[in-house]
Amino acid sequence: MELSIIFVNWNSVNYLRDCIASIYEYTQGVSLEIIVVDNASPEGGLGALGQQFPKVNIIRSSENLGFARANNLGSRHSSGKYLLFLNPDTRLVTQAIDIMLEHMKSLPDAGIVGCKHLSPDLSVQTCAIQKFPTILNQVLGIEQLRRRWPHCRLWEISPLFSNNAKPTKVEVIPGACMMLRREVFERVGGFSEDYFMYAEDIDLNYKVACLGLDNYYVGEAAIIHYGGQSSRHQKVSQWATIMKFKAMLHFYMKTRGRVYAAMYRAAMGCVAMGRLIILALMFPLGGFVWDKGSIREASAKWSAVLKWAAGLDDRTLRTTSTP
Repeated sequence: MELSIIFVNWNSVNYLRDCIASIYEYTQGVSLEIIVVDNASPEGGLGALGQQFPKVNIIRSSENLGFARANNLGSRHSSGKYLLFLNPDTRLVTQAIDIMLEHMKSLPDAGIVGCKHLSPDLSVQTCAIQKFPTILNQVLGIEQLRRRWPHCRLWEISPLFSNNAKPTKVEVIPGACMMLRREVFERVGGFSEDYFMYAEDIDLNYKVACLGLDNYYVGEAAIIHYGGQSSRHQKVSQWATIMKFKAMLHFYMKTRGRVYAAMYRAAMGCVAMGRLIILALMFPLGGFVWDKGSIREASAKWSAVLKWAAGLDDRTLRTTSTP
């Protein structure tokens, strides 16, 4: 087996069905297997998926393992020389897998290879390239700033808007679509299972970089990425937001120490306070300049972040987990 494609599913069967169909449509000349690890999804639908794609190996977990543990489980049931970890809420629109695999084979120093992510309207998503997170690029990493100054060293996303077909070295390839050699994945111990959700992909990139390997972005390969479908099922809307901040805090503690992690938490508290003040000033103009619903949604998000930064979130944000 040349390539193993591993999905982690939680209530995303409709997206997963379309993604698998697109793989079979656009991927040619590659000996591949598809493995789906279901994290005890209450939504169901896997039976019909198995009937539509009988060659897909569906692994049903009796509990929600989270993203890292579920991917590791899928990798243990795979046999490919190369591994592709792919989100269910993606869809191929080019021969992206063939292209990434071709470049992976031709780059002996490649750790992780990724591709261009497109929104459903085919606009470029800036999340396909990342720098290793720091307090500064997290504080200033506003989407409008990233698009306005893509060459800024804080995020350096200019390859996303380049016509260069050659693979480009980058620091972080996100977990929505990441390809690597099995031997590399096993050398670093797979995904770190001390993360339940979020930042485990950054952690994997970091471990691969520590081996002295380079991560590559391949712009000629593209996928549609719908984004965040599993977390949209949350009854408490800010659960996923806080999980991201908690995961980043854990990454900083592992890689930079407790002092830096504490500084990050304090900085995010200050950012949240500043955002809430701005939103409060904007609210009276809602309906004329800004949509009041959007202002309320943003205020709820940054209120939750402020509570987390102050250590007050544990009781208010308990809910059912997702991968």
